[in-house]
Amino acid sequence: MINDYPYAVDGLEIWSTIETWVTQSCSFYYSSDETVKNDTEIQSSWSEVKNEGHACTIITWIASAFHAAVNFGQYPYVGYLPKRPTVSRQFKPEPSTKEYDELENDLDLAFLKTITAQFQTLLGVSFIEVLSRHSTDEIYLGQRDTAEWATDDEPLAAFERFGKKLAEIESSIMEKD
Repeated sequence: MINDYPYAVDGLEIWSTIETWVTQSCSFYYSSDETVKNDTEIQSSWSEVKNEGHACTIITWIASAFHAAVNFGQYPYVGYLPKRPTVSRQFKPEPSTKEYDELENDLDLAFLKTITAQFQTLLGVSFIEVLSRHSTDEIYLGQRDTAEWATDDEPLAAFERFGKKLAEIESSIMEKD
């Protein structure tokens, strides 16, 4: 484990839980090699997995936990533009130029001349703020807003275990804070 890198530690635990759920669900519907071989849709998907490098767990990870970690945590890091300007409007000045002298004598003024213009800043910060917010109708990983998505007992039980394991991971993460 990578104890000094919480995203990796927590992420691996969530990854493992996603993988268990995906395996249990797929194993229910594809209980033997024959059922897999005879399903033309799964064969087409497997061809894509082999040739394109995609897999169910990777897709689930990227569309859920990875996206949330990257997306929702942005604002504290990039919401204050002087901390991380979106663009520099000037190259670093060369020694023995007027711009270099200004950089040495008045760093704040030199910096303000290089960062993003006010209108672009407002657009950028607004965009980051919107991206960092949770939707009011958001459904979280391990939850469903409707019971009709599956009717088979075994996949439903696997999904229930999946949700409970994610709740345990969440509690563990919250205890670390």
